[in-house]
Amino acid sequence: MALAHQMRHTSAAAPTKTPRESEVFEQTLRPKTIAEYVGQSDIKGHLLVHIAAAKTRTEPLGHTLLHGPPGLGKTTLAHILSHEMGAQIRITSGPAIEKPGDLASMLTNLQQGDVLFIDEIHRLRPVIEEVLYSAMEDYALDLVIGKGPSARSMRLTLKPFTLIGATTKAGSVSAPLRDRFIHNFKLSFYTPAEMEQIVLRSARILGVTLQDGAADLIGSSCRATPRIGNRLIRAIRDFAQVKSEKTVTLERVRATMEALGIDDRGLDRTDRAILQAIIAKFGGGPVGLSTLAAATAEEEETLEDVYEPYLLQQGYLQRTPKGRIATPHAYSLLGISVPEGLQKNLFTA
Repeated sequence: MALAHQMRHTSAAAPTKTPRESEVFEQTLRPKTIAEYVGQSDIKGHLLVHIAAAKTRTEPLGHTLLHGPPGLGKTTLAHILSHEMGAQIRITSGPAIEKPGDLASMLTNLQQGDVLFIDEIHRLRPVIEEVLYSAMEDYALDLVIGKGPSARSMRLTLKPFTLIGATTKAGSVSAPLRDRFIHNFKLSFYTPAEMEQIVLRSARILGVTLQDGAADLIGSSCRATPRIGNRLIRAIRDFAQVKSEKTVTLERVRATMEALGIDDRGLDRTDRAILQAIIAKFGGGPVGLSTLAAATAEEEETLEDVYEPYLLQQGYLQRTPKGRIATPHAYSLLGISVPEGLQKNLFTA
């Protein structure tokens, strides 16, 4: 089907247009400005410069790629950038764009300076990416009208816009697409002090009064990830409300996390099950990802993308060419004696 014809039949993948001052956006815990955004100081510094320069030239912000583990604030930053630029944002995701016509319909409906946010952009089909190339570089859209020998091409001019792509797998974004982004930022895990600030801010918005030390305990238990921190503070608020507690005490935080199976290191039942399986079933490793997934009844992709990054960062797990190995920290966490020669195995595996 010709691209021009597809554009007349694109409703399934049409993104939701979110006004800059949307009431829904007001009610969430997402910060709306860079000043409110906690952490990622290097990225914020660069963005402030780029935003100021773009405003001075009265141009849209350059196309921006945001990547990093889930829950670190990629979508939040996209909203903030549109807000700071005084623009509107259209939101979609890679898997939702099924045909070139879907993307073409979005692009032709963008107004001057609008932001198009594509989440999980690494999952775009190659034929969709090809439509993006000329749109990103030349603000133009190449259409094919008709079929067969009578087919002819036509170029439509687009209004200048900003594409913001977000992905948890930057290496899966094709090189031609990745190279067309002007700005490329990797979001990192947050420090304990930053997580405490985020928890305090969320508690204030939710109307939760925290006892001294409660925010610090929550911040250290959420895997250095704001999304998890916000989820924990909501859960703790619910437990406290049911118990008619006006102030969230340290005891309430500990009791809630125990009920959720989360310890003060941020590890949950699945994290411990992974380490337990490596140590108890496979002698500490090395063990392959597919074998570990079968032993823990988890998907390989879930293990690799959700659980392993934090276990690796905290030093409980090591990846080797032969497979995954539990470190001495993992043995200590589970209260198991460390086998002799484990350190040597870590370097020879």
